[in-house]
Amino acid sequence: MNPPDTTDCHHEAARFLAALDDDWAALVATVGPCLHAPKPAREPWQALLRAVAYQQLSVRAGDTMIARFLALYGAADFPMPEQVCATSPDALRGCGFSGRKADTIRGIAEAARSGVVPTLEQAREMDDDALIARLTALHGIGRWTVEMMLIYTLGRNDLLPADDLGVREGYRRLRRLDRPPTPRQMTELALPWSPHRTAASWYLWRVPR
Repeated sequence: MNPPDTTDCHHEAARFLAALDDDWAALVATVGPCLHAPKPAREPWQALLRAVAYQQLSVRAGDTMIARFLALYGAADFPMPEQVCATSPDALRGCGFSGRKADTIRGIAEAARSGVVPTLEQAREMDDDALIARLTALHGIGRWTVEMMLIYTLGRNDLLPADDLGVREGYRRLRRLDRPPTPRQMTELALPWSPHRTAASWYLWRVPR
């Protein structure tokens, strides 16, 4: 299966969301076209590692840690899983990763080496629920981390990470609510946005403050 071509889908998603109601129409008009850009060349294990690196950090801090991580191997591209497995926890912590993140990163690499984490080609043939079930069984990998991989690596067009604070806070501002919805409420609220929930997430991350 080839990587999805999302250009037409994003145009259709913007039109679909703008037609939902006045709030969505105003948001789409303010933000402009959906520019969501997956990275379909990344292997799933690489995407999971990146997602772990950025957990609870600013983009700038995450970028710095990834740059230090790549520098360990003397290359601008990702090392092989075997190389990461052979890297000591102390070396990973020297990049800025916490002890927990270092253990999780080594676990991801080992799972990629053993085939638990599928290759990109294999992952494209699996549905979202199957991937989430398999990958959240790994130590330190939660649903949000897998959802980021599904959105940004596999280019899935109908996925909303209901646990994501940015999505929930964006919805609060969109609707001018006192508090953001719970993850369960967010899942239910997003049902009418199918089959364009990924684009909806992208717009909610960009609701003006």
